Amino acid sequence: MIKSNIDKNIRNTKESLSNIDNYTSKINNIFLKAVDCPSCKNSFKTPTIKVNIPRVASRDSDFFIRYVSDNPYFYEVWICPSCGYSALKSDFPKLRDYQAKLVKEKITPKWVDREYALPFNEKTAIERYKLALVNSLIIESKSSTKGIICLKIAWMYRLILDETNEKNYIKQALIALEDAYINEKLPIYGLDRFSIMYLIGELNKRLGENTMALRWFSEVITSISAPQKVKEMARDSKDKIGRY
Repeated sequence: MIKSNIDKNIRNTKESLSNIDNYTSKINNIFLKAVDCPSCKNSFKTPTIKVNIPRVASRDSDFFIRYVSDNPYFYEVWICPSCGYSALKSDFPKLRDYQAKLVKEKITPKWVDREYALPFNEKTAIERYKLALVNSLIIESKSSTKGIICLKIAWMYRLILDETNEKNYIKQALIALEDAYINEKLPIYGLDRFSIMYLIGELNKRLGENTMALRWFSEVITSISAPQKVKEMARDSKDKIGRY
C-alpha cells in the first residue's frame, strides 16, 4: 500500500514537471512585438510566436493548418489596449482615415482593456478573433476580411470540437467569401482566384451543400488556367462527395 502511494506520487510529480516544462517551453517561444496603433497612435506590445518555431502536424482540406504545439493562429489578432482597435496582424497597419474616425466614435467610448494570460489558448483566440470581427463590421471592412476572420473563428471551434459553432462561422465565412469573389480584386489573403473558388466549394461541402460544392469544384477542375495542385485538391474533395 505504501509502495503504491509512493509510485503514484512519483508519477504525479513527473507529470507536474512535464507540464511545467511544456509551459516554460511555450512561454520561451513567445516574444513581445512593439506595435504602433494607426488609430490612436499609441505604442504597445503584443505577444507573437517566434519565427520558425511552429511545427506543422497536418493540413485540413479548407487550408487550416494543424500545429504540433505553439499555435500561431492564437496570436494573429492585434488589439490596441488604449483605443480598442482590433484586427488581423496583416490588416492592422492598413487602417484608413475614415476607419480611424469610426474607431474613435464607435469603439473607443465603449472599450475596456482586458488582459490575457500567456500562452494563449483556443478560448482566448476565439475572443480576440471576435473582437476583430466586431471591429471589421464597425469600420466597414471588405467582405474578404470578414470572411477570413469568420473562417479562422470556425477553425478555433474545430480545435475544441464545437461543431455547432464551427458550422455557424463557416456559413458566415462562405457568405462573405462568395461576395468577395464577385466584388473584390483578387488575390485576397494570399489566395488566388482558383484557390478561392476551391475554398468556396470546400466550405459548401462542409455545410452539406454538395450540389453547390460540386459546381465550384467542377469549375476549378475544367479550367485551363487553374494550378495543378488546386485541381488535385478539387478532385479529391469531389471524389469524397461521390463516396457519400
